[in-house]
Amino acid sequence: MRIMIIAGFAHLFLQNALLTLYGYFIMFSKACEYSIRATIFIATCTLKGRRTNLKEISEEIESPMAFTAKLLQQLGHHHIIKSIKGINGGFEIESEKMSTLKLSDVVDVIDGDEIYTRCGLGLKSCSPQNPCPLHSHFKSIRSDLKQMLESTGIEDLSRDLMNGKASLKSLK
Repeated sequence: MRIMIIAGFAHLFLQNALLTLYGYFIMFSKACEYSIRATIFIATCTLKGRRTNLKEISEEIESPMAFTAKLLQQLGHHHIIKSIKGINGGFEIESEKMSTLKLSDVVDVIDGDEIYTRCGLGLKSCSPQNPCPLHSHFKSIRSDLKQMLESTGIEDLSRDLMNGKASLKSLK
């Protein structure tokens, strides 16, 4: 299956959180979009040997500071990122976690597994016993999406950002 990514981000769907799969759209929540951006940015800073702070993260991912703070709290609570207090504090990703952290880890924390289970048409009662017209098509799409999220490393995305192959900001 071919996954075409919108928004000019070579590996992600971060601009509008839209992933085009077989011509259909799958939406990620705004919270998930910002969380992915924040995690990639924090990982990039970690790879550069430094911590970052809320203000810098918020500006870099173009997210309101209070909203970003809540997302970072969730990510920290689930051990995706680490928050260090004090004068030399800030946010980082532990080095031993960096190579194993996947995009699916962030998506699961923020949006849960609904992205893999909800109806492609938004129906509440879609199931194999009572399928919507897209049900059989979305089964393979969800499977491919899950595989992509589980195989895409945050470290790889961060290196793309560091090497100028990707951006976290919208083109103006």
